[in-house]
Amino acid sequence: MATFVKAVQISKSVNNVTRLFTNLILSQNVNSFSNPMRHQRVPTFQCALIHSTPKYNDLMEFFDVPKNWDKDKIPVGRSWRKDELRLKNNEELHKLWYVLLKERNMLLTMEEYYKNENKYFPNPERIDKVEDSMFNLESVVRERNKAYYMLETGVTGERPALYKFNPLGLHFIYRMRQYSVPKFMNTKWSKKHKFGYQGYAVQKFLRLYREKLWNEKRKLRNRQTGKVTTLVRTFPNLDMDAVKEQYPLADIEKIKKRRKAEGHFVRD
Repeated sequence: MATFVKAVQISKSVNNVTRLFTNLILSQNVNSFSNPMRHQRVPTFQCALIHSTPKYNDLMEFFDVPKNWDKDKIPVGRSWRKDELRLKNNEELHKLWYVLLKERNMLLTMEEYYKNENKYFPNPERIDKVEDSMFNLESVVRERNKAYYMLETGVTGERPALYKFNPLGLHFIYRMRQYSVPKFMNTKWSKKHKFGYQGYAVQKFLRLYREKLWNEKRKLRNRQTGKVTTLVRTFPNLDMDAVKEQYPLADIEKIKKRRKAEGHFVRD
C-alpha cells in the first residue's frame, strides 16, 4: 500500500511539472504570434505520463516463453532456502508466493502439453524446485505467525489437533475446528467422523498390516546389511561414520565379525 501511495505522489508531481512546461511553451508561442486575438485564452491539452492501470495478460502466461519450446534442456536455478526467505518482509513473501504459484501453473501446463504431444518435458525437476520453494515459504510464514501469537496470546495460534483411531484402527491426526451446531445435534459430523474400531475383521487387518510393515523393514535391513558387507569387504579403510549415516539399519560392528566381510588383504 505504501508503494502505491508513493507512486501516486510521483505521478502527481510529474503531471504538475508537465503542466508547467506546457503552459510556458504555449504562452511563448502566443506572445510571439502577433494578431489581434493574442489575448484570447488558448486551450491546453494534457496527458498523463504515469498511470497505475494493471497490465493485461492473456492465457499465454500459462505457457513458457516461446524461445524455450522444443528445447532439450533449460538452464534453471535452485529452490529458495528458508534462511533466504527469513530475510524478506511479509510483503515480499506475499509477492513471491504468487510468482511461484504462477510458475507452478505454467510448468504443469507445459508438462501436460508435452505429454499430449508425446515429447520429453525438459527439466522436470523444475516442478519439484518450485514446490520445495513454496513449502519453505509457507514454513517461514508459519514460524512468524507462531512467534506473533506466542507474544500476543501465549499460544501458537495453530489449529488444535488430536491423535485418533479411524474405523480401521490406524492412527491419524484429527484437526479440530469450530461449528455453529453443537456436537450432540450435528448429525452430519457424526456420520462423517467415526473414531475407534472394533470387530474381528479389524483385528485381523491390523495383525496383517503390522506383519507387512515388519517384513518391509526386515527386507530393508537385510539389503542394507548386504550392501555394507560388500563395502567393508571391498574397501577396508572405509569411513564408518559416513556408512552409518547412509545405512542406519545396518549393524556395522556385527558385520565386521562376519566371514563374508573379510576381504583378500592383509590387516596390519
